[in-house]
Amino acid sequence: MTSESYAAEEARSVKERYARRKKTDLYSALRPEVILSTQERQRVMLQLFTKVCGFTGDTLRYLKLLDVGCGYGGHLLDFLRLGLSPENLSGIELLRDRIEVARTKLPATVNLYYGEASATEVAVESQDVVFQSVVFSSLLNADFQSELAQKMWSWVRPGGGILWYDFIYDNPKNPDVRGVPVQRVRELFPQGRITVRRLTLAPPISRRACKIHPAMYHICNAFPFLRTHALCWIAKSSGD
Repeated sequence: MTSESYAAEEARSVKERYARRKKTDLYSALRPEVILSTQERQRVMLQLFTKVCGFTGDTLRYLKLLDVGCGYGGHLLDFLRLGLSPENLSGIELLRDRIEVARTKLPATVNLYYGEASATEVAVESQDVVFQSVVFSSLLNADFQSELAQKMWSWVRPGGGILWYDFIYDNPKNPDVRGVPVQRVRELFPQGRITVRRLTLAPPISRRACKIHPAMYHICNAFPFLRTHALCWIAKSSGD
């Protein structure tokens, strides 16, 4: 099977897997565990930006960032709030209904692309940051994972990097996703210098904990072994 064939097959499979998912409010921002995990991710991401990447408020507005699997545009809105300029933001989304919603939420100067990410024409070394959030855990074809990772790496300019957020364990109740351990991230980006932060209290635990009191999220999350996700900064050397 050619790379184009398995890319097309995986894209069809992803659409089918998303179509099978039941509509639920488990990820609604009205739920305390959702907003707490979101705030935690944003806080740790800012720490990476300032302490590892060396970004400042002045430099953020000049960064070019591409969100692979931008969904309804929520993460792009977050980056706008941090101070990135809309004309420097781009997003790619496979599902048409999501990209259409994103277009209604975001400024017109944000570039949005509909289609399969590895087939999207993005200029080589044109981005300071390429971001993905829980995309690779939805890709069950290892070859396609590798191809997309290579594409993403090619889009990053020397001195920039991949900002990665995904879960590291399999979900036994959902065969349509697969955890991506940190070792697999290292295999996908062998040339990158990877900084890893473990975060996000396991959702089944966070839901139960927040039913008692939202403060229980932080108490349970103090135990690293209960955290199910990794936030990684995968830096590309200036010499690459």
